[in-house]
Amino acid sequence: MIDLNSVSFYVALALLATHEIDAVKRQEWRLLPILKKLDDEAGFWWFTALHIPIYALFFAWVDVGLFRVTLSTFCIIHAGLHWLLRKAPHYQFSGGLSNGLIYGAAVCGAIYIVLNLL
Repeated sequence: MIDLNSVSFYVALALLATHEIDAVKRQEWRLLPILKKLDDEAGFWWFTALHIPIYALFFAWVDVGLFRVTLSTFCIIHAGLHWLLRKAPHYQFSGGLSNGLIYGAAVCGAIYIVLNLL
């Protein structure tokens, strides 16, 4: 039997992680408050390096229920931030793939949260 709860969480996590690959191509550090002050080489370096502890936490906490709810909530908030920033000068997330990753993660996160409320 397929556990929709777990599937929705793991797909949200996979979409979010894949979005981060896309984010490097689209120079997302140019949108972040501290990193946008750096030149592109330093911004890329810091953006990439900061993902090491982020992913380490994801891997360490992947089976913790509260983390799953937190990450699912973050996916929804993250999509909202992208929507708010969509007209920013350095915003490059357009097209089906970029939007599918961002908003797909939000949808899967919402599904996970709803399934946990039932």
